[in-house]
Amino acid sequence: MGSILGKTVGDVMEKNQQFMLQSQQMQLERMLQQQNQMRERMMAMQIARAREMFWWWAAFYGIVVIGALAGLKQKRLGGVIPAVPLTFIVGYQYDNAYMNKLERIRAMADKIMVDEHDMLSLPHGLPTFEDIEAARLNQKEQAKK
Repeated sequence: MGSILGKTVGDVMEKNQQFMLQSQQMQLERMLQQQNQMRERMMAMQIARAREMFWWWAAFYGIVVIGALAGLKQKRLGGVIPAVPLTFIVGYQYDNAYMNKLERIRAMADKIMVDEHDMLSLPHGLPTFEDIEAARLNQKEQAKK
């Protein structure tokens, strides 16, 4: 009788462990999916911000160039000088907003992750459960004082 009960309890425990493992795996997959969707939304916001900034820089650049051209008609070369650095700024913003700058940045990041992975390590390494728990308990003690 005892061996039958022990076998049944063992089977239930094994099924419970499998269920818990599947639940944890599903929870992890959901968390990864949520983080990826949040990353995509943040990247979309950055691209939209870059495009908005491009239009402001382009408008400013247009005004400066019109002023520089008006100055050239009056034989003043000083008005053209600001157009040179502004050309680079507007070009950079255009590349950032509408060209393949993000693809180049992503490729460079991939290269860094492969070739220079040591630059990505955290000081003192990855936090462990014990580190986090010690910090939590320390903060709890500080709050009591």
